[in-house]
Amino acid sequence: MSDAPRSHGRKSMTASLKPRDLLGTPPRLAGVWCAHVITLFPEAFPGTLGLSLTGKALKEGLWALETSDLREFGEGRHRNVDDTPAGGGAGMVLRPDVMGRAIDAATTGAPPDRPLVYLSPRGRPFTQGMARELASGPGVTLICGRFEGLDQRVIEHYGIAEISMGDFVLTGGEIAAQAMIDAAARLLPGVLGNAASTEEESFAAGLLEHPQYTRPAEWRGHAIPEVLLSGNHARIAEWRAAQAEALTRARRPDLWRDYEARREQQE
Repeated sequence: MSDAPRSHGRKSMTASLKPRDLLGTPPRLAGVWCAHVITLFPEAFPGTLGLSLTGKALKEGLWALETSDLREFGEGRHRNVDDTPAGGGAGMVLRPDVMGRAIDAATTGAPPDRPLVYLSPRGRPFTQGMARELASGPGVTLICGRFEGLDQRVIEHYGIAEISMGDFVLTGGEIAAQAMIDAAARLLPGVLGNAASTEEESFAAGLLEHPQYTRPAEWRGHAIPEVLLSGNHARIAEWRAAQAEALTRARRPDLWRDYEARREQQE
C-alpha cells in the first residue's frame, strides 16, 4: 500500500450512534487514515493527541479520530455495560451483547482491512514494527477495556487482536489507546514534517537511539562530545552507530540478540 497521503476524494459518511466532532475538525475525507476508539470515556479524547504536531495534523485533516461511547449501547434504563463474571470472582466483565453492538456501529462503512484491536495486558507487546504496520494501512479500531476485561466470546467472534503496551495493568485502555494512536499517526506522511527524523530514532533499525546533544557547547561542566562538533559527518555517523550499539547491548539484550542475528544472516 502506498505511503503517500490520500487526502483527495469524496467525503465519507461513518455510521455511529452519536458522531463526535473532535477538535472541530472538518468532515473526514475518504481514504484518510482513521483511528476509531470504543470507550466508556470518549471525553478522554483527543487528549494528548490534540497537542503538538499530531494535533496540528489532526486539525488539518491529515488523519482522523472518532469515538464511540460504549455507554450508549448499554442495556436497560441505566445503560448497563457490564455484569458479574461467569463462575464467580471479583469485579465485573464487559457484556458481549453491548460490545457487539458498539463494534458493529464502529465498523459499519469502515474499510474491511482496518484492524480491530483490544488493548489488553495479556496481548502481544506493542512494537515500533506494529506502529509502522498500522500507519501503512487505513487506520485502526481500538477497544478500551475496563473492569476485569471483555467477554472472551466477543474476541473470538470478531477475531480481535489483543495488544499490550507493557507488562503492567492500567485502570482502562484509554491511555494505552492514545499511546498506540500517537505511535502510528506520527509516522503518517506530513505529520512530523521531517520524515528523516523517524529513520534515526529508537527501534528504527532495531537499536536504541544514540544520545542527543544541543547548545550550549558546555553546560555545568559537561561538554558536547568533540566528534559532534568536528563537522566530519563520516566520523559522526560512526560515533552514533557505536553509541546506539553500546546502549542496546547494555540496556536491551533482547533487542541486541535480534540485531546480531540479523547481521549474521546478512553476512
